[in-house]
Amino acid sequence: MQKRQLTTIFVVVFIDLLGFGVILPLLPYYAETFGADPTQIGFLVASYAAAQLIGAPMLGRLSDKHGRRPVLLLSIFGQMAGFLILGFAQSMAVLFASRILAGLTGGNISVAQAYITDVTDERSRAKGLGLMGAAFGLGFIFGPALGGSLSGGGFALPSFVAAGFSLLNLMMVALWLPESLAADQRAELASRPAAPFTVGAMVRALGRHRVGPLLQIRFFFGLAFATFQSVFALYALYRLGMSPQETGFVLAYVGLLSVLIQGVAIGRLTAWFSDDGLIMASTVLMAGSMLAWAFVASLPWLLVVLAPLSLAGGVMNTVINSALTKAVRRAEYGGTLGIAASVESSTRVIAPTMGGWLLQVAGTSAPGIFAAAVLFAMAPYAWLRLFGRPDRLPEIHAAPELGTVPVPVALDAALPRPASR
Repeated sequence: MQKRQLTTIFVVVFIDLLGFGVILPLLPYYAETFGADPTQIGFLVASYAAAQLIGAPMLGRLSDKHGRRPVLLLSIFGQMAGFLILGFAQSMAVLFASRILAGLTGGNISVAQAYITDVTDERSRAKGLGLMGAAFGLGFIFGPALGGSLSGGGFALPSFVAAGFSLLNLMMVALWLPESLAADQRAELASRPAAPFTVGAMVRALGRHRVGPLLQIRFFFGLAFATFQSVFALYALYRLGMSPQETGFVLAYVGLLSVLIQGVAIGRLTAWFSDDGLIMASTVLMAGSMLAWAFVASLPWLLVVLAPLSLAGGVMNTVINSALTKAVRRAEYGGTLGIAASVESSTRVIAPTMGGWLLQVAGTSAPGIFAAAVLFAMAPYAWLRLFGRPDRLPEIHAAPELGTVPVPVALDAALPRPASR
């Protein structure tokens, strides 16, 4: 049964990201047809993330209480509606409305991650999450390439095709995906008082001994990576003169790298190295890659730089989620991954507006320099929190539940990573 469930969730995530990938490279060009400048485009991208900041933890907790399957159905339906509104848009206001709706219901990746943790043990979890990352990558191979090809028929056409993919996904989950959360677990959680996501829940999670440092590292890493993701299409246009089709094919290349990393390499890497070691190595490698990206002057060199960048991103995104689930109880998987998705979404509120503004006022190298500076500054802090405290907790399931632990330390940072939707 586990193999069948993993195969089905793999296909569900692939179709989900296929639809997302279809519109990803085109959204800045679409917004430009309504007269948007880079800063406004940054706000458009950020609106999705701001909505997801609220929606993802709520969906994660709903999935803990009511099951993964119904929440997946709800979120996929919301995505389909968002794509349809995007296709019919005739103004920037409607573009914003479509992205906000999609963001509120777009936290299904954290629910899919929770589904995988339900059907795997700790030993095979990183491999299972890597399989989902491979589905992510495949979606980014075919989605951007297909979206770039479809853009010749107008920017609305890819939106309608993405809505069609969401409808296909909705049918697949309804017909073939069984529930993964046991009935007794749902009954136990249903008997507890409702615990909707609040800022307090985020703060309490950040104060937890093992979970907090992982979420803080995720924030800074996500801030740097989201800066790259959110401005890449405009960077490609302004610095290298690339068309929507060329941008789509470059993103497809990134997707291919992600498949190789998360579908093939991650299992071996997690067998050879600890989670903390991989998190630290990914941070340093991404910092160097971002600095190199800032000074790329040609398409061939861009393709070279994207290889280590994709390696660092693929390893971090898989391993840090695996590490988080090892630090909490089974009943907290959905809520914890939802909060992690919310932390990531918060980076995608800050990064698009910051990246778009930097690109507009300081040039195409500025976003990469900013992202590299964030990571180089964060690396010593990550080392200290992961390796510098002899009393740090082991990765066990005995951590207290979210929302029940007082905050023992002040937060080191204020809280904004599929590629932003």
